[in-house]
Amino acid sequence: MDGTLFGSIIELITRLIYDEKEKVILTVQNIMSNSTEGNAKLIGELREKKYSKGFSCPHCKGTHVVRYGKFKGRQWYMCKDCVRTFSDLTDTPLAKTRYPDKWIRFIDCMLQGLPLRQSAKILGVTHVTLFYWRHKLLNALSQMDISSFKGILEADETYFLYSEKGNRGITYRKPRKRGGVAKFRGISREQACVLVARDREKNTVSKVSCQGRISIKQVTKLIGSKVSESNILCSDAWRSYSMFAREKGLDHYSIKSTEAHVKKGIYHIQNVNNYHKRLKDWLAHFNGVASKYLDNYLAWFRFLDSKGFEKTQMRETYKSLRLSEFRVA
Repeated sequence: MDGTLFGSIIELITRLIYDEKEKVILTVQNIMSNSTEGNAKLIGELREKKYSKGFSCPHCKGTHVVRYGKFKGRQWYMCKDCVRTFSDLTDTPLAKTRYPDKWIRFIDCMLQGLPLRQSAKILGVTHVTLFYWRHKLLNALSQMDISSFKGILEADETYFLYSEKGNRGITYRKPRKRGGVAKFRGISREQACVLVARDREKNTVSKVSCQGRISIKQVTKLIGSKVSESNILCSDAWRSYSMFAREKGLDHYSIKSTEAHVKKGIYHIQNVNNYHKRLKDWLAHFNGVASKYLDNYLAWFRFLDSKGFEKTQMRETYKSLRLSEFRVA
């Protein structure tokens, strides 16, 4: 295309009204998201990550694998050990999706914090489809975990009112409106407990542990395998943490609300408490999250926080992800 023609196109676009300009932008974005180059790049990166330790069958882990033709331009393989077939997308969030070529643009929309309905216009698919895509990605993120903590470890829990947002079959109580409050004062089983443990190198675990007060059993389940005697635990005064520290042989500094918030100049839980605040501010943009999805959103925020992204501006509401239930870690 020569410069004269390109300049003419730009001039015509500038004459359009706002709604027409927005349609042009959406059309161009949709064309870019459908590019075969982007699709090939995404699948190539998945292949490199998935088979970084060697090419193997995702079903039986066998290594006797041969090419087995192509389907819709995508390479398939067959394992001669279990005689099952697979592609580069098998056992990835993109498996069994109809539009894998649109995922790069969708991930970009998520990082920008675009609402589902706006993302749906850009990609040319329904917002319901994107809701399922979102949770496929978040479920994959939630399975990523750290191996161990280093040095000083801060641990504290925060609470979210137990929510069944999207469930229209509630019979044991009246549905709550946005901004509802608990029936009982203080910490009770009406609240989902989220444990956040974070060392000074920002290695973080944040998981739904239970409903109500956290116990030593839950603390051990979530972070017990990630600590060693070289760690120093800082926590609030709740007894489960002191019991956990004794059981694991950890030095422990208990920060009571009535005492100084920093001991010996370095032992405190201010990093974790600041993380709690940022997390709650970020979640507020969703106008409530169903408790059964909470672990997925915790994983999303951990990823954004680790990469230094600014908080996203999600304001999307949605129905339920069918047949899923609230589960603790």
